[in-house]
Amino acid sequence: MSSILTNTSAMVALQTMRGINKNLAQTQGEISTGKSISTARDNAAVWSISKVMESDVGGLKAIGDTLALGKSTVAVARVAAETTVDLMQQMQSLIVAAQEENVDREKIQSEVAALQDQIEQVLDAAQFNGLNLVNGTQTDPLEILSSLNRDATGVEANTIDIAAADLDLLDGLSDALDWDVSTAAGAVTALEEFEAMLQVAIGAAATFGSVEKRIDIQAEFTKNLSDALTTGIGSLVDADLEAASARLQALQVQQQLATQSLSIANQQPQNILALFR
Repeated sequence: MSSILTNTSAMVALQTMRGINKNLAQTQGEISTGKSISTARDNAAVWSISKVMESDVGGLKAIGDTLALGKSTVAVARVAAETTVDLMQQMQSLIVAAQEENVDREKIQSEVAALQDQIEQVLDAAQFNGLNLVNGTQTDPLEILSSLNRDATGVEANTIDIAAADLDLLDGLSDALDWDVSTAAGAVTALEEFEAMLQVAIGAAATFGSVEKRIDIQAEFTKNLSDALTTGIGSLVDADLEAASARLQALQVQQQLATQSLSIANQQPQNILALFR
């Protein structure tokens, strides 16, 4: 039955065109944004997961900055401790030389005092952004944010704790000027006391070096983890542009065919007029 009031063919053609136009708009959106899921309306579950992962990536970038700052601080402390060891070794050589009988111990004492002053200058200058880990001004361990652990209950922050080393008060180093190497007995006493202090400085330099290496490892892991998460986010929400391009061309052809089909369906009432001529 034909009717001029209800054009079923036109209605079907119009519904088909609406579906094609909707898919065409979605495909064009994917091409313009580069994402197949750009809003929660597209896929709420995947969108929410991607947002959590993006938050983690942002946190990892902040951790990378913190690790870089911490590494610089520790590197300065390590260099200062290593320099202190070198200067103390020079002092030790002088104290050993003072064990001999036929030496000018007064001059040796002056050189020892000069090296001590140099050590104090090195330790006081070993600061990064106002933080000094070797001259005794930092009493609490330095905490460096190293990772964020996410589980079902929330996010927990982990830190790398760095203990400061007070090399300015190496159990007698500050009293080196009181050592009397002008006598044989004084030279022997100074040599016995100095070895323990040297080991403290060597231990501090080794500790700072170990921590600096640990920070390097953590920083590299953080960067790799950030890259992996970014790749995972892309696999969830990024559009397949090759497929989208092919789908766009197909939809454009379908749109043209749907337009022609609707035009033909709209001409059907005109055919009914021929029956009354």
